[in-house]
Amino acid sequence: MGGIITAMTRSQEHPELKKLAIDISQWGEELGFQQVSISDTELEVTGRQHEAWLAAGYSAEMEYMSRHGEKRYRPELLVPGTLRVITARMDYLPINAVEPTVVLDEPQMGYISRYALGRDYHKLMRKRLQQLAKRIEECIGGFGYRIFVDSAPVMEKALASKAGLGWTGKHSNLLSRDAGSWFFLGEIYTDLPLPVGQPVAEHCGRCTACIDLCPTSAIVEPYQVDARLCISYLTIEHPGTIPVGLRPLFGNRIYGCDDCQLVCPWNRFANKSSEEDFLPRNGLDAPQLVELFGWSEKQFLKKMEGSPIRRIGHERWLRNIAVALGNSSSTPVVIKALKKWENHHSAIVREHIIWALEQQGNRE
Repeated sequence: MGGIITAMTRSQEHPELKKLAIDISQWGEELGFQQVSISDTELEVTGRQHEAWLAAGYSAEMEYMSRHGEKRYRPELLVPGTLRVITARMDYLPINAVEPTVVLDEPQMGYISRYALGRDYHKLMRKRLQQLAKRIEECIGGFGYRIFVDSAPVMEKALASKAGLGWTGKHSNLLSRDAGSWFFLGEIYTDLPLPVGQPVAEHCGRCTACIDLCPTSAIVEPYQVDARLCISYLTIEHPGTIPVGLRPLFGNRIYGCDDCQLVCPWNRFANKSSEEDFLPRNGLDAPQLVELFGWSEKQFLKKMEGSPIRRIGHERWLRNIAVALGNSSSTPVVIKALKKWENHHSAIVREHIIWALEQQGNRE
């Protein structure tokens, strides 16, 4: 564009800015994103909805969801000077993974949310977004920006929706007619007054499949998820004891839950990703529960290097698998595996093992 955009050209109607927006989308696709678009920063309605969600207690123990106040839905307070948000979508459903339903139907296997089968996506997306920002800088010169990948109080789904990447489904995930919901989002906050994308209409209609299928009825009403009931929250974020009444409903889900995505009709159109970082590692797409439960803390940390699962720690890992083993069919191998950690130093692990052994005893 022949140098830095001057104050005279800082209008989204300027032809050079329109061309830049088109170029940004194209550069993003060249860098491995499936879609890139731009939104303004007006999130007042979403902010009020978020405050109501917090007031209902649906955030459970995620106290960080109530931090930062208006910065969450006023981007210009989080990053002064922000005028637009560039949002990028990257599909993650791995091309060579065992089909989720195969794993969910086999009680001796452990189900891990498909987003966590490979390497942690944060570094990959941050690197690609940085490359995109550099391309912009090479074109126009210096400009103000900051990159986010699930790393700050950013209402990424609302921003992506405003940019036209999809709409918020009744399960609260972003949905696209062309890509379903199996994708990650990342953002570049910028001071460039770029032209914005057009929001798309909602296409959930009368469908309530995600609400009806949720194993723990965590989708308490359309667009409202109560984290206190959500398997994803309870297996990943929740640090303590899993409520006894919910444990039988977990089945063999040991890290996250994809049921609302698996049943969504729009995911018929989801494309699988050949991105190397998202391909399954350590056989996590169809692992045997007994094998995973046998990992020592040292083995867990080693095998999970570079994985988002590593951050839950060995204690929660054993807690989650103990519940799944309690729900699995009763065999001497399962009983033996559970008894291995009977005297674990963690009271939380011991409690869940006792419960699992009781379940196994009742089943016998």
